[in-house]
Amino acid sequence: MNDWPDRRTGDRSERYGQGSASPQPESARAMPHIQRRPAPPQRPTVPPQSQGYDDRYQGGQPGYDSGYNTGQVYGGGAGGGRGGGGDAGYVQGRPAPDWRRRIKLGALTLVVVLLVVSVSTYFWADGKLKREVDLAKVIERPEAGDGTNYLIVGSDSREGMSAEEKKRLRTGSAEGKRTDSMMILHDGSNGPTLVSLPRDSQVEIPSFKGSESGKMFQGTGRQVKLNAAYAEDGPELLVRTVEFNTGLRIDHYVEIGFGGFAQIVDAIGGVELDIPKAFKDKKSGADFQAGKQTLNGEQSLAFVRTRYAFAGSDLDRTKNQQKFLAALASQTATPSTILNPFKLYPTMGAGLDTLIVDKDMSLWALGNMFFAMKGVTGGDGTSMNMPISGSANGNLVWDKAKVKQLVQQLKNDEKVTVKGN
Repeated sequence: MNDWPDRRTGDRSERYGQGSASPQPESARAMPHIQRRPAPPQRPTVPPQSQGYDDRYQGGQPGYDSGYNTGQVYGGGAGGGRGGGGDAGYVQGRPAPDWRRRIKLGALTLVVVLLVVSVSTYFWADGKLKREVDLAKVIERPEAGDGTNYLIVGSDSREGMSAEEKKRLRTGSAEGKRTDSMMILHDGSNGPTLVSLPRDSQVEIPSFKGSESGKMFQGTGRQVKLNAAYAEDGPELLVRTVEFNTGLRIDHYVEIGFGGFAQIVDAIGGVELDIPKAFKDKKSGADFQAGKQTLNGEQSLAFVRTRYAFAGSDLDRTKNQQKFLAALASQTATPSTILNPFKLYPTMGAGLDTLIVDKDMSLWALGNMFFAMKGVTGGDGTSMNMPISGSANGNLVWDKAKVKQLVQQLKNDEKVTVKGN
């Protein structure tokens, strides 16, 4: 007997769509709050669809449909079906990513890329070096001591400069080239030592072998300014003259011209200097106020070339040159330059394009020189002028006793105690 109110005893076929008179529900659409039904039979395992099976094939009987919906009413999928949680190690049939393996592969890839870039940069830079100075042509050389000695020369070469650049940098248009600055940089276990050789130093030109002709020229005791040796027969005679007058063997030669010097400064964005006293010089174009300031390439060239604005003339100029070169090296060898390819490559290119070195110079030796130059201002180094005892005919005369002591300390790689001017 039906106890339901009349309003709920209508034709059930109209309510459930099929009009079936069966006491069992025909599908999962039966409402669970009306009558609890027994649990549906477990659905047979179906191979993944990706293997070519159709979900309609159940138990090997095509077309069979159990009538149960596995996700709409009964919350199917909780036990590992396609939409269920399943094994935590799998996501939609694929294994979880192996992050350790990915990190190892990423690290290996990074190492390989850095290695390729480093090797490529090395050969690029090595190919740019102009190894034009043959120290094998230098005769009667002193014995080598401990440490490494570099002869660093700034020349007034205008090679590669346009007429506009010569005018802007106030270099003039003189033919050929002469030395504008000369320094000996000793790199040893007791820290670097930078010794400036004033261009007006009085020295003796010894016997030498012509760098181009190969002809022997006998020494006559001729006394000249040091920069005259370079003008007479180039870098090889300059090295020969420095070695003869000091007794110190030069291991490597490095020279850079006006244009390359200015380009390096501009490539790193300028060099910051603290100028203690304002000065002007019409010939070099210098016009500086006292205090900290950042110099561009044009200003830097004027700063290191100025001599007539100082009472000490060439001696004061060499001190400014030391100060500037040490600051340039210190500010170039920074992470912001080395790790930034947009600054590193222009800086290296600007320097290497105009740098002239000896035939035995390697990039490793050049790098050591650069960092030794930086160390001069790092507290571990010493900078000085060659000891001077007086002057003769407008030339600066070296103090022979102090020079001998200085050279002995450099040869033995000892801490330098000699004081220069």
